[in-house]
Amino acid sequence: MERFNTCELRDKEVINLCDGVRLGCPTDFEINTCDGKITALIVEGQGGFLGFGQSKDIIIPWCKIECIGEDAILVRLDRNEFIIPDDKRKKRKSFW
Repeated sequence: MERFNTCELRDKEVINLCDGVRLGCPTDFEINTCDGKITALIVEGQGGFLGFGQSKDIIIPWCKIECIGEDAILVRLDRNEFIIPDDKRKKRKSFW
């Protein structure tokens, strides 16, 4: 089994094998605190201008990863399997 650190994983592009879409690069990880293993990759939402209109983050369970290569992480996700959380971390306080 090959090992990667999180910095190396952040440099790889996540590609969905079901439709060939480039989802982006991992920006964060979910980690099981009991055993220290990564349980999911988090890919930041795409698009938007100055933070407006940006889609929510995509959480990719570790079991959905098919292959980790030199440049890419291949995953197999149907559109209905995307786990998109209500991301409270990104909510900003209003200035008004």
